[in-house]
Amino acid sequence: MSNEPNPTNPLREGLQARPMPQPCNVVIFGASGDLTFRKLIPALYNLAADGDLPAATNIVGFARREKTDESWRAELRDSTEKCSRSGLNEDVWGGFSKRIHYQCSDFTNSEGYRALREKLDAIDAAGGAAGNRLFYLSVSPTDYDLILRMLAESGLNKPRLGAWTRVIVEKPFGTDFATAESLNESIARAFAERDTFRIDHYLGKETAQNIMVLRFANQIFENQWNNRYIDHVQITSAETLGVEARGPYYEKAGALRDMVQSHLLQLVCLTAMEPPTSLTADSIRDEKAKVVRSLRRLSPEDVATDIVRGQYAAGAINGKPVPAYRAEERVSPTSMTETYVALKLHIDNWRWHGVPFYMRVGKRLAKGGAEIAVQFKEAPRVLFNTDSDAPLGPNQLVIRIQPDEGISLRLQCKVPGSVLRIEPVKMDFHYGASFGKQSPEAYERLILDAMSGDATLFARRDEVQEAWKFVDAIEQAWHAADTKSALCEYASGTWGPKEADELLARDGHAWRRM
Repeated sequence: MSNEPNPTNPLREGLQARPMPQPCNVVIFGASGDLTFRKLIPALYNLAADGDLPAATNIVGFARREKTDESWRAELRDSTEKCSRSGLNEDVWGGFSKRIHYQCSDFTNSEGYRALREKLDAIDAAGGAAGNRLFYLSVSPTDYDLILRMLAESGLNKPRLGAWTRVIVEKPFGTDFATAESLNESIARAFAERDTFRIDHYLGKETAQNIMVLRFANQIFENQWNNRYIDHVQITSAETLGVEARGPYYEKAGALRDMVQSHLLQLVCLTAMEPPTSLTADSIRDEKAKVVRSLRRLSPEDVATDIVRGQYAAGAINGKPVPAYRAEERVSPTSMTETYVALKLHIDNWRWHGVPFYMRVGKRLAKGGAEIAVQFKEAPRVLFNTDSDAPLGPNQLVIRIQPDEGISLRLQCKVPGSVLRIEPVKMDFHYGASFGKQSPEAYERLILDAMSGDATLFARRDEVQEAWKFVDAIEQAWHAADTKSALCEYASGTWGPKEADELLARDGHAWRRM
């Protein structure tokens, strides 16, 4: 079989000409969990519907709850019909569901792993995936070490001759540097780094993938992608949802650990990285790791002035009243957990010296979405920009990550007529309108990459640990200070605490309204 990519297939087009995905047995630990039903199985089904899932690929669920193959398939059919981006085609589902199997076992039970090995061997003997195995840990992080140890003790982590075994680990990758390092050691005892895929679904989104193409395939942008022309960068991830039923998890994590350490810092890396020497996974991840190492570490004094943390109070979303965070289910009524963080960062290298990166993430905000806004410096105050009371606005490039993936560029243009009047206009690109098809879901791309052995869009061990070093300094400063006075309150349905607006106002900037 040729490993050359198919140039007519959009899923084969990406950051590099990756190998074709190979058939494998996908084993999902935590098969009865929400992620499996809402994301993983619909993603695998969509790949099958698009003809991108290798025909010999099988799926084996591994979980504690008593189920049969048939009962699990029936549950998955209902959830896939609701969650699949393309709906559900009965003919496609009929063929796809025959490849779904279930193994009931506690994660601590060695007999369950022995039975799993026998099941996988039987699938391979019936014309399956030739021994290739992809283990997906869709479980609580507290179970990672146990499952990894049991896979190693049972020998399931060892590939057959000519085959491969790989593991996908869901975030969070630890809760601080020490736990991340410990988790990475656990992974390393069972799987080589090249076979380890730490998944961050933000990196599977089309627009996130397109950042490097936008920069390095378009000379018009990359020549000005530096501190000579860029004034500042804003990265926003906003949700209208509250904590919902995730109170116990969120009480331990908070917005900083849950979103900044992973998703937002990954977007900073893609925005700020230097051109890689090639499009191989490690060349790209080398440059991303350099960005994290170049982040200026924040002293306790810096944390006090350059970071705002907040917690949502009662308010209204879309005209409907919603409770305060402290009134949410299974949340402490005296909780000091942040649901909002705004940060001012600096990248200490030649390209970005003097350019602030502002990031904000929050729940129960006025509008949901994620974007990167690159604001260029103003035109000189001559010719068309001479009115100091009403200066022309700066050019701004906005990369929308979700929900409406695309790119927009704000320019200054003359209004038609005999009088010289200038107004900003927006050049807008939408993925759906331009390409006439839905973008694949993030998990579709990432699962396919793991089957291909392409780790480009996955976090490497050093990236994760360096990010935790940066975040740990912030957490330590928070806990050493008077945390009550440092936590700002904001009404649900607003854009966050006023202190976040003041953070930018001190530099003469303002948050972009999405």
